[in-house]
Amino acid sequence: MSLAQAKKLRSDMTDAERRLWYLLRGHRFGGFKFKRQVPVGPYIVDFACLGRGLVVEVDGGQHAESAKDRIRDAWLNTQGLCVLRFWNHDVLGNTAGVLQTIMTTLESPLPSSLRSDTLSRKRERG
Repeated sequence: MSLAQAKKLRSDMTDAERRLWYLLRGHRFGGFKFKRQVPVGPYIVDFACLGRGLVVEVDGGQHAESAKDRIRDAWLNTQGLCVLRFWNHDVLGNTAGVLQTIMTTLESPLPSSLRSDTLSRKRERG
């Protein structure tokens, strides 16, 4: 996926994505750095805290039982990333619960695949 596609997705966010981004952006959420609509390999993920190896996806009904999502998640996992998926209605109707799940995951120990000098260099670059 290209940077142009990611930029377009940033301007076409759903209401649920907008709400979550408002709460995650600018190090507002526990001081963690999140990016939105980030290219990761062949995919664009909704939100990522790459320093902690976390991807957050906000999905509508079209993602129910999606084989493509399972393949995508499996690939992201092979890259050492943890993927959390939330339904739009959960983000809008249970924002506090979604945020608690994200925080619990962020506070968990880093997977061994992320404990490396490479990650340290990535963090230094931003």
